[in-house]
Amino acid sequence: MRARAGADAVPEAVVARRWRALAVCLVAAFMTLLDVSIVNVALPSIHQGLRATSDALQWILSGYALTFGLVLVAAGRLGDARSRRAVFTTGLGLFTVASAVAGAAPSIGWLVAARLVQGLAGGLITPQTAGLIQTLFRGEERGRAFGALGAVIGLATAAGPLIGGVLIAVAGNQDGWRWVFYVNLPVGLVALPLAWRLLPSPRDLRAGGSGAGGSGAGGSGAGGRRHSLDPVGVALLGLGVLLLLLPFVQEQQWRGAGKWLLLPAAALVLACFAAWERRHPEPMVNLELFRLRSYRLGAAISLLYFAGFTGIFFAFTLYLQNGLRYSALLAGLAITPFALGSAAAAMVGGRIVARYGRQVVAAGLVAVVAGLTVTMLAVHLVPGDHAGLVTAAPLLAAGVGSGLVISPNQTITLSEVPPAGGGSAAGVLQTGQRIGTAVGIAAAGAVYFATLSASGGDWALAFQRALAVVIGFVLIALCAALADLAADRRAVREQDRGHAPEQEG
Repeated sequence: MRARAGADAVPEAVVARRWRALAVCLVAAFMTLLDVSIVNVALPSIHQGLRATSDALQWILSGYALTFGLVLVAAGRLGDARSRRAVFTTGLGLFTVASAVAGAAPSIGWLVAARLVQGLAGGLITPQTAGLIQTLFRGEERGRAFGALGAVIGLATAAGPLIGGVLIAVAGNQDGWRWVFYVNLPVGLVALPLAWRLLPSPRDLRAGGSGAGGSGAGGSGAGGRRHSLDPVGVALLGLGVLLLLLPFVQEQQWRGAGKWLLLPAAALVLACFAAWERRHPEPMVNLELFRLRSYRLGAAISLLYFAGFTGIFFAFTLYLQNGLRYSALLAGLAITPFALGSAAAAMVGGRIVARYGRQVVAAGLVAVVAGLTVTMLAVHLVPGDHAGLVTAAPLLAAGVGSGLVISPNQTITLSEVPPAGGGSAAGVLQTGQRIGTAVGIAAAGAVYFATLSASGGDWALAFQRALAVVIGFVLIALCAALADLAADRRAVREQDRGHAPEQEG
């Protein structure tokens, strides 16, 4: 079987079906990311249908995020070391089954347990998509592939409330929430056999030769050697991420300051993890990646941006549904402009990132800050029932900016990562996104509820102050992007000075 030239010896048969394989991955990614946001608008329906307490409702949201974040890096490593196709299809099958259990849940305990399994399955699926893009695509094509993934991330996160609202409006408040989970079943059942057929197996990739793409992308190393899964590293990282995430995802439910003691414990465990990885002959995470400025700053931008990005929908949904008594459908419609702008711009960003680099990310962050600032002013100047209408244009602008941030930043961040380690590198990046999400929602939520309590129920003011927290995170991400651009300019000047004597000679 002839291998593709210049693409780390990936066989032509695999290359020929790469876009169809990506399409299957994107469908699964959309489904798992949709379940992060679609449940927000279903919480009142779940409360009514299962008589759930507020603590249980919080676990439906935070439990999914917690287990999702816990397994990302380990799943990426497992895909790198064994088979991305096997890990992907296992996660997809598990996600489909868990969705069926969630939809049929007879009690809140069953639903929370199913959500925990859903999150774990989503964590298995997600890093395989980025790892496969690293393996199968090169140059501008890789940017386009990450652009498609960025469009899916933006669309799924922002469109979740709208889709959830439609399902609840059609099925009714009592049992409408069940269809929020049942909608995953036909998607999973169709995608599962297609994934097994279209995604490359380790044997497919080894057929291309012993290059980086053939050796590490699908599972075994050169000559068929199986890599260590580093179980000690898996345990240390899992415990560290758990200790780090738990106080944030339970910020409202776990009263008192005791929960914050978990943060120094998390720092200690993660330091032990780093020390172990440096000594391990086949580390789960190659810490040398953080010596690369593209990866180091890209991961920081991703964490900070997701702290703001997901806080938008958390605060806006609370304001619309609880404060203004919007229905689930109307709340979803109000967020749709952001989704549309994000999806369209992500495709464009993926195409132009190879030419303009981090400038695209910086421009996107500026647009997000501008759009959210105008959104905040619009709610201040036109409070009341018209909030969904007056925020449509600025949210569209913020969405366009978001589309220019997520996929271009991921493309740049992973640009110098060898394909053989693409899954674990993407897992680290996506774990940062989950940590950012937890921190951002906790920070925005704390300010939101504190303002609501102090102001005697001023929902508009609470939303504005929560949005100010979101803008703060995005501004810090912008500073990181500008620092990267400044470093690029310094490197170019130094290179020019180094060549000057040769030109004079």
